[in-house]
Amino acid sequence: MLKKRDLPLARMFQSCLICTDFTDGLYRFIDCVPELAQCGLKKIVFFHSVPLWEEGEVPRIDEEKVEQAQQRLQKALTNVPSELDVQVEVLSGKPLDTIPRVLKKHSIDVIMTGTPIKSLLQEKFFGSTSTGLAKITSQPLNIIRPELITTYTIEELALRCQHLWRYILIPYNDSETAHYLIEEIKKYASDRSENSLKQCMLMSVIDDCGRKSMLAEERAKEAEAKLKSVKAELEALDLEVNTLVKQGNPLQEITTAALDFDISAIAIATDYRNSLLQWTVRSFANDLMRTSWFPVLLFSPKK
Repeated sequence: MLKKRDLPLARMFQSCLICTDFTDGLYRFIDCVPELAQCGLKKIVFFHSVPLWEEGEVPRIDEEKVEQAQQRLQKALTNVPSELDVQVEVLSGKPLDTIPRVLKKHSIDVIMTGTPIKSLLQEKFFGSTSTGLAKITSQPLNIIRPELITTYTIEELALRCQHLWRYILIPYNDSETAHYLIEEIKKYASDRSENSLKQCMLMSVIDDCGRKSMLAEERAKEAEAKLKSVKAELEALDLEVNTLVKQGNPLQEITTAALDFDISAIAIATDYRNSLLQWTVRSFANDLMRTSWFPVLLFSPKK
């Protein structure tokens, strides 16, 4: 039986790039650097991209705003634990141009970014920095809602920082993308230190085709068997693994499970290599990214 429990602090990643535009709330992490170290991070780079000055015939660097941004992030460099490397980077240009430049300079395990909740229409026509990054970077993204993080007090945020990747929920449907997600989780789990990630939940949701339907019962048994096999793979890496099979709407059931079992983040994968497919097929992963209040740990296969 699944139960809530107190868990040890987890180290899922050791280096993190925190990208903020100063409206997403992520800049508030500068007040929680010691707590970020407690979740296992050894290196943190705070980053802000300043738009080019476009008043005139030739766009140029807005030196004043670059200096302002650097000063605003300087607080991150105070009260830094001895075992933690903290740096500040401010570049001029569009985020999708400047972030890859920072990634070339620094060895980064995970990129933290904030994406506001959007409708499907908004996502398609206006896009998002997070979606763009998923297409061009090899690192996973940790997407945190500005609507959530901006409501925390500093004390609440500090506590949250200690448990960023404590208990990961992994939706699984035996697809090619799901297999890719498991392999990525295994990669990071196998490279973790002693006090690293300890627990995850594998979850399958089958379509609601009638509570007493024989077909539903058979599909549930099949899902349980597949989860059992994946569970064994993860347990071989000394991870504590829970499994859960539910019937209903995947988005609703996974969100409910995240609430019921104190999940820290939901890990998903989506394949952005086929741009045409994004416009013609609904994606659970994209729906979750647009609507979930929970932090989303996004992995995306690369070309």
